[in-house]
Amino acid sequence: MRPVQPVAIALVAFAGLLGPLPLAAAAETARAVDLVWLAGCWAAEPGEEGSGEQWTAPAGGTLLGVSRTVRSGRTVAHEFLQIRETDDGGLVYVALPAGQAETSFRLIAHGAREVTFANSAHDFPQRIRYRLAGDGALHARIEGEVEGRERAVDFAFRRVACPSAGSAQSPR
Repeated sequence: MRPVQPVAIALVAFAGLLGPLPLAAAAETARAVDLVWLAGCWAAEPGEEGSGEQWTAPAGGTLLGVSRTVRSGRTVAHEFLQIRETDDGGLVYVALPAGQAETSFRLIAHGAREVTFANSAHDFPQRIRYRLAGDGALHARIEGEVEGRERAVDFAFRRVACPSAGSAQSPR
């Protein structure tokens, strides 16, 4: 079983800024630009300074992301992420955790400020959800079955200013 990391993967789908929003939009009609609300820098809460995710603004049919976990002042985990449009008109979430194989998750549902991706063939997680809450917090959840039992891990993030180029400061 792979170690659990903040993931955008983290990271997941619930209510939006205007209260509960239905996942009415068909997954096949989603575009990368629909996830503009995910773009920016997100500090993990709780989390040591420097822990969190950063997502680029949608461009060229993709959002690019990176996740980092810091403990005792050292990076202990990182993950490269992307959400990209597919040739068949869908979206796919691609995770590349350090030292592990790349895994893709297909979009199965989305709303104005929430999104869910799934890959039933993956060991854990099988689902990745993101939700932007009314207070501006980002909630992520990874979930699925492990040894016949449902398991879920929640992550909380708050938006922070992204460090400027050449800055030695972390995004906290």
